[in-house]
Amino acid sequence: MNHRTALGALHIGALFFGLTGVFGKLAQAAPSVIVFGRAAFAVLALGLFARLMQKGWQPLQGQDWRRLLLGGVLLAGHWVSFFIAVKVAGVAIATLGFASFPAFTVILEGLLFRERIRSNEIILVLLVSIGLVLVTPDFDLASQATGGLLWALLSGLLFSLLSLTNRASSGRIPAVQAALCQNAVVALCLLPAAAPALADVAAMDWLWIGLLGVFCTGVAHSLFVASLAVIKARTAAVVFALEPVYGIAMAWLIFAEIPTLRMLLGGVLIILAIIVSSRMAAGNQGAKTVAVES
Repeated sequence: MNHRTALGALHIGALFFGLTGVFGKLAQAAPSVIVFGRAAFAVLALGLFARLMQKGWQPLQGQDWRRLLLGGVLLAGHWVSFFIAVKVAGVAIATLGFASFPAFTVILEGLLFRERIRSNEIILVLLVSIGLVLVTPDFDLASQATGGLLWALLSGLLFSLLSLTNRASSGRIPAVQAALCQNAVVALCLLPAAAPALADVAAMDWLWIGLLGVFCTGVAHSLFVASLAVIKARTAAVVFALEPVYGIAMAWLIFAEIPTLRMLLGGVLIILAIIVSSRMAAGNQGAKTVAVES
């Protein structure tokens, strides 16, 4: 995967991830059931894909297993906290809180990987953050909303840590294998909490959960993990800021939720930041290639 295809994979993954809120809104099951079912369907989809494509499995060392286990636990916590935020405070507050992950990623990547945080990256994150505030249709910090916002902020922090964990293990472990293992960990973590309620889940809820598992998880997560072998996590974080834009667009088409001028302005700011970031990343990658070839 080269830099251009990695950026394309990120945008496709962002579109699928953007549908998460739509399917989460349609499903009436508890967050633990949604997350367990989502992970279980993802494992089945990834396993079938690997078999059809005859993908070989990379022998894993102890360090690989520890990173995959950590990634699965972080993924489980991210999903549970996000769906709790949706149930407690609604999609808008949950989206705003989760959208904090680009800021978390820039700071944590600089600290953990000892990489200098450039001023233009800080400006881009601020631009994305302003856009996300505008995109969010409602921002009410009443008692219930505050609790939901805190859950969503936790979701954003856990997702940022997940992206950094995947970056550390990308390149050696095939993306499908990594995604399958991490989703299996998620399913095992949530099984004790979800098991008592599985028999009462409605058939339509299983449909939405299945779509979450196959498209919004299996496909999107594989694209995300694969792209991190080429693209820095901070660039991926900015690209994935398109997720709420895609989500609002889908809600507009499916639920007839027409965005306001304020929300459209926020979307323009986000897209502008992503275009600038993508061009900067592509320019840096081209400079490195020229240096190697010379």
